[in-house]
Amino acid sequence: MMAKIFIPYGTTEGQTAKIADYIADVIRHYGHEAELADLNESPDRIPDGYDGVIVGASIHMGEHNKRVVEFVQKNRDTLQRLPSAFFSVSLAAHGDTEEAEGYVEHLEEETAWRPARVGLFGGALLYTHYGFVKRHMMKRIARNKPGHLGTDLSRDYVYTEWDGVTRFAEDFLDYLAAGTATTSG
Repeated sequence: MMAKIFIPYGTTEGQTAKIADYIADVIRHYGHEAELADLNESPDRIPDGYDGVIVGASIHMGEHNKRVVEFVQKNRDTLQRLPSAFFSVSLAAHGDTEEAEGYVEHLEEETAWRPARVGLFGGALLYTHYGFVKRHMMKRIARNKPGHLGTDLSRDYVYTEWDGVTRFAEDFLDYLAAGTATTSG
């Protein structure tokens, strides 16, 4: 059975969008449909006709993207009814899993949504894209975080483990297939 998956996400610097796109590619590779929606530019409701939803958000200044939090609050009933998952993108996911898990717990408290599957993915330090102040602020943050984050301001660092993203998407498809097998049997 071909499934249709909706992937709404909130991104600040683009890494969450790249991860959402990668998840969509994995889903399509397995013969399913995937539709991406940047929540900064799209409607605030889950459209009808989807078999599952994977929501993604980046962390900035210790908080998940505000548009994503609002989206989850507005769509909580649908997210609880459909097979759904959540992925969080942060520098903490690279070296401080406890901190990264805390961000997800905070989202769950804020929205009363408990996603069936959660992915924690390392983000990126895009020093060459930042202005002077942000570049130096991010270097200071990187130096003080566990996980050996790069501090060379002349280059960018991507901490996303793409194999982990693939496993997350495949796990969601397995979960979706198991759910449809039990409800249709």
